[in-house]
Amino acid sequence: MTGRRSSPVVPISEVPPADTTPYRPTVLVVDDELAIAETLAAILSQSGYATMTAYDGQEAMEIALLTPPELLITDVSMPGMSGIELAITLRRVFPDCKILLFSGDVATAGLLAVAQRAGHTFTLLSKPVHPEELLARVSESLKPVSSATV
Repeated sequence: MTGRRSSPVVPISEVPPADTTPYRPTVLVVDDELAIAETLAAILSQSGYATMTAYDGQEAMEIALLTPPELLITDVSMPGMSGIELAITLRRVFPDCKILLFSGDVATAGLLAVAQRAGHTFTLLSKPVHPEELLARVSESLKPVSSATV
């Protein structure tokens, strides 16, 4: 016995095709109002983004740890962990994750100011957000940062 093992030969016709699906950036949408989260996710999904939804900050973190998003879109005012707390926590774990906050609450400006004083800068969209504005901001957020050639 030579110790060589014979491997079965698989005909090329039985080899599964390569995944030719175009790249779809992953967006995590978080809102405690199910209808809003699902609607935003549907708009993004129909526009070519891979979406995940969560309904509170804790659930969002659990999802992000399993599948890191490239973009987080979150409501600011949520029970438990606020959207700003979620954004700061997620950015600590995934520094390259882009963040878009949205809110219909005028008190959000104060929360945003506190985050800015702590060194965090986030883009804020007003609720209700029009689909065209949402898609423009998402596209803008996910554009690769061009490096200057020296």
